[in-house]
Amino acid sequence: MTIWSHIVTAVDKVFRALADPTRRRLLDALFKEDGQTLSALEGRFKMTRFGVMKHLNQLEEAGLVVTKRRGREKLHFLNPVPIRLVHDRWVSKYAEPWTSALSGLKNKLEARMEKVFEIYIKTTPERLWEAITDSEIRSKYNFGVRIDSDWTRGSKFETSHPGTSAPLGEGENLEVDPPRRLVQSMRALWDDDVKKEGTSRVTWEIEPVGDSCRLTVTHDQLREGANEELYGGWPMILSGLKTWLETGKLLTTPGSLMYATPEAASSKR
Repeated sequence: MTIWSHIVTAVDKVFRALADPTRRRLLDALFKEDGQTLSALEGRFKMTRFGVMKHLNQLEEAGLVVTKRRGREKLHFLNPVPIRLVHDRWVSKYAEPWTSALSGLKNKLEARMEKVFEIYIKTTPERLWEAITDSEIRSKYNFGVRIDSDWTRGSKFETSHPGTSAPLGEGENLEVDPPRRLVQSMRALWDDDVKKEGTSRVTWEIEPVGDSCRLTVTHDQLREGANEELYGGWPMILSGLKTWLETGKLLTTPGSLMYATPEAASSKR
């Protein structure tokens, strides 16, 4: 099986999950209010608890829903990364400007305190950790942005881009447990609007699954109604990370090339 056939198989699961109107309504419910319990979702539908649970399980299998424990409660979060992969595989070459406009509208309608993104990547935990922490590799899938740190607990990090003289972000490495878990505080600096948002937190969690890894990125401690520039790029960043690790190539969607360095852009041709 080739890398692309592996991706297409995952895409098939997404299409099958979205084919059912009840599952689409569940995603709509999470779109309006993320991080809901089963009981809260059950109250929105005229069906049994088992029926709602069955649909949620199918959405989880497709990667469209991610669950996290909060004490005794199990919360359900909408995960847009698989939809981004569908976009990269099937939509971007036909309708990038149109879908980008819709994505911007979606972000403007959202007001959440916590964002959860999950993706499966065929790689090892060590190689995935390297891709997250190595400045040169990171710039390949993160809009050309580099990150510099000594990656010890309590140390600082700074993000930058060759096209700017000032740092784009800064923060502290709160937890460093390679190759499993990285927790960072983050303060965006690229313009006055995002500076006003203050500090948020990003948690990277790597879990081996067979010959692959499940990567979960949680961006929390965001104020309600936070500027979407803080979190709106995660689906494309993680799609680029997956593409680079599995194929050795970079994304060629117009959005991914928006802030790419000249060297990165030329390597895509």
